[in-house]
Amino acid sequence: MQKAIYKYIASLLKYWRKGEKRMIRLVVSDIDGTLIHTTDGPVPAAVFEQISRLRAKGIIFAPASGRQYRSLRRLFAPLAGELHYICENGAVVFGPGSPGAVLSKVVMEHGEAMALARKIVETPDCELFMSGTNTSYLCPKGPEIVTLMRDRVRNNVVLLERPEDVPEAVVKVSAYRPGAAETLIPVLTPHFGEVFNAAIAGDGWLDFTLADKGLGLRRLCAALGIDTQDVMAFGDNYNDLPMLAAAGHPYIMSTASPELLPLVENKCRNVAEVLAAL
Repeated sequence: MQKAIYKYIASLLKYWRKGEKRMIRLVVSDIDGTLIHTTDGPVPAAVFEQISRLRAKGIIFAPASGRQYRSLRRLFAPLAGELHYICENGAVVFGPGSPGAVLSKVVMEHGEAMALARKIVETPDCELFMSGTNTSYLCPKGPEIVTLMRDRVRNNVVLLERPEDVPEAVVKVSAYRPGAAETLIPVLTPHFGEVFNAAIAGDGWLDFTLADKGLGLRRLCAALGIDTQDVMAFGDNYNDLPMLAAAGHPYIMSTASPELLPLVENKCRNVAEVLAAL
């Protein structure tokens, strides 16, 4: 199932329009592995310089990440209230402001989400992570996941005794097995990969949503009145492929997995350097 999805996305990327001069009106970028390379690393100063310069030219910038809204605002603190945000792999989109308004939200069917959550809890060496609009819900088996999400990523975190205690609609359910997300695919996708979109989202994470970053981008473009062909997008991982397929000007990081590199013509090592040419 996963390979079939990636082949379909690859076919979309192959037919990306070439030779058509378009004005870039929106830049969207993945965070982990694209703008930064450590979980708690800062966004480079050069990126902030380019975001401010582009904003003066009328070009909007939006982080696009599996992270929650609070975590993204912290990363972009100097400009936090000026940006749009594609959060939770496209499941929640926020506008500018402090806080910004929710422009789009895609909720998972509750019964299937809880069934998936229970399956993750039952899976050895695997932690459950559930996302609400701006809160992370954990049923931790050990302290490591709490330290990671609350103290390093600095999400809003609430600890639960059981998945069914989640007090709001769920937009994303994730399984975390450090360094071994691929090993969770045969365990969790035979059923749940047919119900939800499943994607590897960095070291150890397998995410399930009814959205993806491509949908989040299209919803943001609709809210802004921008054609997706006027979007420049940057990414490096499987969960970025729908976004890269939707954008008229996609770039993949040259440090991405070798099996992803052939899917996108434009490669780069430094996002700020590409933005400097706009």
